[in-house]
Amino acid sequence: MKNKRVVAYAEWIIRWRWLVIFLSLVSVAAMITGFSKMDFKSDYRIFFSKDNPQLLAFEDMQDTYSKSDNVLFVITPKNGDVFTPDTLETLQWLTEEAWQTPLSTRVDSITNFQYTYADGDELIVEDLVQQPSSLSKQDLQRIGDIAISEPLLVNRLIAEDKGTTAVNVTVEVPDDPQTAEEKQAVMVIANFARELAQKVEQRNPNLEVRLTGMVMMNVSFPEATIKDLSTLLPIMAFIVVPVFMWFMVRSTSGVITSVLLNLFSILGAWGLFFYLGGYLSGPAMSTPIVILTMGVADAVHILVTFLQQMRRGDSKQQAMVESLRLNMQPIFLTSITTIIGFLSMNASDVPPLHDFGNIVAIGVGLAFIYSVTFLPALLMVMPVKVRSKEPKAYHWMDNLGDWVIAKRKVLLPSFALLSVGVIAFIPNNELNDEFVKYFSKEVPFRADTDYTSEHLTGIYNVFVSVKTGKANGISEPEYLKAVDDFSQVAETWSEVRHVETITDIMKRLNKNMHADDPEWYRLPERKDLAAQYLLLYEMSLPQGLDLTNQINLDKSSVRVGLTLYNLSSNELLVLEDRIYDWFNNNAPQYELDVASSNMMFAHIGERNIKSSLSGTLIALVLISLILMFALRSFKLGMLSLIPNLLPAALAFGLWGMLVSNVGMGLSVVVGMTLGIVVDDTVHFLSKYLRARREKNLSPQDAVRYAFQTVGMALTVTTIVLVAGFYIMTLSTFTMNSEMGMMTAMTIAIALIVDFLLLPPLLIKLEEKQHEKATTDSELAESTAS
Repeated sequence: MKNKRVVAYAEWIIRWRWLVIFLSLVSVAAMITGFSKMDFKSDYRIFFSKDNPQLLAFEDMQDTYSKSDNVLFVITPKNGDVFTPDTLETLQWLTEEAWQTPLSTRVDSITNFQYTYADGDELIVEDLVQQPSSLSKQDLQRIGDIAISEPLLVNRLIAEDKGTTAVNVTVEVPDDPQTAEEKQAVMVIANFARELAQKVEQRNPNLEVRLTGMVMMNVSFPEATIKDLSTLLPIMAFIVVPVFMWFMVRSTSGVITSVLLNLFSILGAWGLFFYLGGYLSGPAMSTPIVILTMGVADAVHILVTFLQQMRRGDSKQQAMVESLRLNMQPIFLTSITTIIGFLSMNASDVPPLHDFGNIVAIGVGLAFIYSVTFLPALLMVMPVKVRSKEPKAYHWMDNLGDWVIAKRKVLLPSFALLSVGVIAFIPNNELNDEFVKYFSKEVPFRADTDYTSEHLTGIYNVFVSVKTGKANGISEPEYLKAVDDFSQVAETWSEVRHVETITDIMKRLNKNMHADDPEWYRLPERKDLAAQYLLLYEMSLPQGLDLTNQINLDKSSVRVGLTLYNLSSNELLVLEDRIYDWFNNNAPQYELDVASSNMMFAHIGERNIKSSLSGTLIALVLISLILMFALRSFKLGMLSLIPNLLPAALAFGLWGMLVSNVGMGLSVVVGMTLGIVVDDTVHFLSKYLRARREKNLSPQDAVRYAFQTVGMALTVTTIVLVAGFYIMTLSTFTMNSEMGMMTAMTIAIALIVDFLLLPPLLIKLEEKQHEKATTDSELAESTAS
């Protein structure tokens, strides 16, 4: 933008300041109405695009068999024994009450487990526990022994030490909720479960009840982020930003206008996002903190220059005109590059990260608009007191500039060697997620899940659908043997805690039909016998406890369920390969599907890295072209790639050195921070070029000028940005906390790079050219004389 146009624009803003303030308020009010369309999705499926292959495989399996979404009530008697009359009676009561859970389709517990035995020639199928209050010690011992010897129960619904048990409630949550009632289904189910858990503890004080399962995980996403929003945002908005702003600019009016500007940007971004049909999710809920930190940057640059000019004797109007003249181009450029960086998140394979990037991009755009409209207009009508002397911190920049210039020949090779050493640790980073660890240990779901994993069973699972390709094919002896062989092998794997397989039922039925002779605890040898046993058993099962969770309708396939210990994404992928390898080597004639929600999360990390990389490359190209055009220098545009890319590389090198595990949230940090770290480079280069082109200063003096005019503003914005993103590390949602930590680290490194590496590079690049130009000028003057 040409200076004359900017000056004319600034004068117009000042002249019509009351109108600008009024229109700003009207625009915010209009955007806020978008909150009427606010919606929140609490389904883990939102993390996957509709064409995600693992999601499609999982949904196909859910359609073939009964749903697997659940609430797991984990019951621990304080006396350490499940098999007492009081505890069993309460379990029986809970089992019956759990059927009232909204959208429940099945309830499984040790009390309603369908125990089979032979009575003469008759097969008896009945609840394992009946009338618990009348059971003798011998009966209780017998029932307990049956439970811990039953493969379908032990390490799933009863612990081997008989100290912990569970009631599993399977629910059918709508895949694509339309009505408000359907959208609230998960929350309604979770609230019902919590109330029921309280009733159990009130009914029997000897029992401790914990809740886990997919429903509780779903509801924990919004609950954790709402908690973060209600605690972290106020800390950032009303403590961190105002304190740092006041400490650096020492202007109450400046702090107030900055806070209002950021509030407008946050409300406007969310309002517009809802207007466009967006919905809130875990990552999206953290955007106010990001917008707040990003919005401060524009305000700081305008305020610092504005106050500097007033200290030099300018009036408020003159100071604001000069501030906008000097800062309009750089803050416009930094806003555009930041927006591009966040929009690059749309290349991610995780839809909530699209929303995160889009909301922040809208917020950054609004922050720029309000920074050059509302901010100067409001400052013109507010009293602004300026100290006659600049804060001492400003003089630090002069000293730092002199030191960097003096030490430039040491800084350049030292920084290069240090960078190579740190970047060498990048290969240490390993993409590895554990979805339970998306939540900190203070989140009830995480704490209850960790307890369940330690004392009873896991909530990680993998479902294996083995297809015969023909109706009633599951009764074939060859097929049953293949499924049973796989199940027995899977039980030996260190990752597997429990295997649910139809072959355990078939072997038990075969034993029952041979007078409960243990010698006959094996698979039926003929297809017709297997089919008859299965039919007889199914006809004896009560409603709601059928076998549709293991067998499809035409009996052409069965689903084997593997319950796992807590595994990382890499370990899950290794397990998936092992399952396919086993069937390829031992039963290649059967078609196989392997799916689960855990498997979806395991694959998404790798897919997200690849997709995010393409977005980052596009953003890098666009930002580089914009800088070359804006700076009117191909050479400086190419040079800017070093301070723009190096911070993220160094941050990932440090992460590889100190942490090494890279989760889903970190996969988009490079693209996201690229737009942010460019800000420092643009502001430093713009002041450097102004000194070179307008003031005709040498490279060394131009560097000093850049430090004097923009050094403190860059320091303030970096401190606020680092503080803002560091606040995110306090989030109970790990994806947000890790993203905040890495982003804060990258931004801090970016300032160090721009202060210690960029100036030596600029001097090295332009020193000879300046010396040649000076010599030519002197020769021309000598010749002329």
